[in-house]
Amino acid sequence: MSEKQSSEAITRELAGIALAMQTERTGHTPKAVTVVASDETVVVTLHEALTPAEKMLARTESGASKVEDYHRALFAVSCDELRKEIQRLTGRRVREAAVVVEPATGAIVHAFTSGTLVQIFQLEPHGLATHVSAGVAGD
Repeated sequence: MSEKQSSEAITRELAGIALAMQTERTGHTPKAVTVVASDETVVVTLHEALTPAEKMLARTESGASKVEDYHRALFAVSCDELRKEIQRLTGRRVREAAVVVEPATGAIVHAFTSGTLVQIFQLEPHGLATHVSAGVAGD
């Protein structure tokens, strides 16, 4: 298996693991999961990951804040398992992890890095056709 194929297999496996973990933790299955990995960063985006109740709550500023706080707390207590999976698959230890919740779109982004600055720009949706997708930075 080439290095590129190996990277693609890793991102596909991580996408499946992240999807299963999110569904198990919240009881809600995201519409899709995207994993992008580079040499020092893994970014997992769970598309439309908020429940209908969370989306409704997020319509107000205070409700959106509560939804964000909930998902940050959930991430804090559950990200160790995903960290271990990333290390198992990549052979590299995760130094930092963060979560960004976008209540307006229902996206939840998990970023795992080896100390690099991660900037996340979410693009307008154009119709997510696949349930699980993966990409390798630099393709």
